[in-house]
Amino acid sequence: MKRSISALMLTASLLTSAMNIHPSDSTAQKISSYKQLCKEHICKDYTLMFRDAPGGALVYPYITPGSQGYANVLWDWDSWTTDIALRQILEEKGTPDDKARALVHEQGCILNFLHHTDSDGYMPMCIDKDSDPAKIKPADIYSTNMHKPVLAQHAAFLTRINGGDASWLTDKFGTMKKFVDNYRNHHRHADTGLYYWQDDLAIGVDNDPSTFFRPNGSSASIFLNCLMYKELQAMTYLAGQLGLPEDAKTYAEEAEALKNTVREHCWDEKDGFYYSVDLNLRPVTNEPSYIFGCEMVLHSGMPRHYPCLIQRLGVWSGFLTLWAGIATEEQARRMVAENLSDTRTFNAPYGVRTLSKLEKMYNLTATSNPSNWQGPVWGISNYLVFRGLVNYGFDDEARELVHKTVSLFGMDYEKEGALHEYYDPDTGTPIMNKGFQNWNYLVLNMIAWLDGATPVTEF
Repeated sequence: MKRSISALMLTASLLTSAMNIHPSDSTAQKISSYKQLCKEHICKDYTLMFRDAPGGALVYPYITPGSQGYANVLWDWDSWTTDIALRQILEEKGTPDDKARALVHEQGCILNFLHHTDSDGYMPMCIDKDSDPAKIKPADIYSTNMHKPVLAQHAAFLTRINGGDASWLTDKFGTMKKFVDNYRNHHRHADTGLYYWQDDLAIGVDNDPSTFFRPNGSSASIFLNCLMYKELQAMTYLAGQLGLPEDAKTYAEEAEALKNTVREHCWDEKDGFYYSVDLNLRPVTNEPSYIFGCEMVLHSGMPRHYPCLIQRLGVWSGFLTLWAGIATEEQARRMVAENLSDTRTFNAPYGVRTLSKLEKMYNLTATSNPSNWQGPVWGISNYLVFRGLVNYGFDDEARELVHKTVSLFGMDYEKEGALHEYYDPDTGTPIMNKGFQNWNYLVLNMIAWLDGATPVTEF
């Protein structure tokens, strides 16, 4: 009986989705109006994110997320994803002079981070214009997080759109290799081959409960591992463009190995979903202990034979395996049918809930430090899930998600005259940080795809 009820609920959610895929004439007209509104505002305001080099810690021009809360800070994955949106704007509206000006700021994002990376490979995740250059690096670089593995992806993106010319990285590629070496040697779990966060500091999806307030070094985050898989592919590409075939071969092999280990350890056949995994397990030991007055090896009759445990927490970043190309075709089908389409969990009127509504941690509180990823809709999560859907040929579902995102941002521009950092999934009400630009501008790339144009895409 329970199974029949679940089937009926899922069928209802799929019918709701189908209605969104094929909107009524009035809804289609509203979406068209919102598309134009988004384009007008974004093309007018995008240059507000450009910052010239202020001196001090930031020695190159760069891109800031925008809004007063992030006015003069260079962030790692923010600058990368924002740049993908900026290139869409420039393709549609930019002059050659606009593109030349932008390139200085785009490359400057990467060069600023490399400027603060030494032979140990530690790279800061953000740089404030007022940062003390001498204090950017922590005392113990291996006990806390660093720049997310998106630097090579950003560099590969810029290299590709400039005809494959990687010469601007010739003297920097060695430093990029040190950065990846740091991850490989100090942020990778030996028994699984998965990468893990050192702590819950600035993980990008701030309060993801699979990492937030958990023991240090315990979370092999699916978010992190998807980013690393794409980073290794980007390093493969850059090495090839720089005429380094041995390096290219090494990174390609590492990427393939990581894809296989993510499939092995993070896929849950029961739920049809990819999860982060828990590494916080006691080591297996042959050391004897005195128990009940006798010397014995604890649990020697059947020691632990698994290297990690799946964390069955419904977090949106499981869908990143579609974006990264890790999921198999059958896994992708199940993820969309059993998870993305379910209105009880991820599928909301204005996009993808960042945490399943069925999780006990689900909340829509307006917070900063951390920003809230325990349910609200974000522009970047909508976009990356959309890209994953397109990658696997789920065009109807991708179209539905574009409609929802355009409606969300169009409503915000119509009512508030600006975008916000994150939103209520069910009502579209902005939750906080008015004026947030950043990766929200990727709605233009989604619109380009919807309109049958060729969108600018990440590497």
